[in-house]
Amino acid sequence: MQLRFFSVRATGDRAAEEELNRFLRSHRVLAVGREFVPAGPGSYWALVVEFLEGPPAEGPGKSGGARPDYKQLLAPEDFAVFVRLRQWRKAAAEEEGVPLYTIFTNEQLAAVARLRPGTKAELGSIAGVGQARLEKYGEAVLGLVRGAEPSTDPRSPDPDAPEREEAR
Repeated sequence: MQLRFFSVRATGDRAAEEELNRFLRSHRVLAVGREFVPAGPGSYWALVVEFLEGPPAEGPGKSGGARPDYKQLLAPEDFAVFVRLRQWRKAAAEEEGVPLYTIFTNEQLAAVARLRPGTKAELGSIAGVGQARLEKYGEAVLGLVRGAEPSTDPRSPDPDAPEREEAR
């Protein structure tokens, strides 16, 4: 994973905008952080792009290569974990009202299924799994890797934990 920094004047800077857009189109972008920096007439957007080397991944609607067949790429036991992770991701995305890939990409889920991380640190070693994803989804994903049933709550602290009784 690498980082690239950009600044774009708030009043409009076509050259900086085009440079940013050209970079985004030509790299495998994992995340974009942005912060508005108020400085009167010199106000600008500060952006950091987290990316992987190599061409952008092909996605739906893009011409080019075929989608990977994870059933062929993963061992049968890893594919079973991958399927559980995808079921959980779908429920989490529906609950949050966001696209599936904002939870985890298929590539990230396949890496989880192959590596079988046992800790948040190990999960965080997968490309694109940063601190925010670890905090929000880490325990749920680790629980699924341990063989727990998928939870419909993406922020579920630990699917294996016993339920706590409410104080009355």
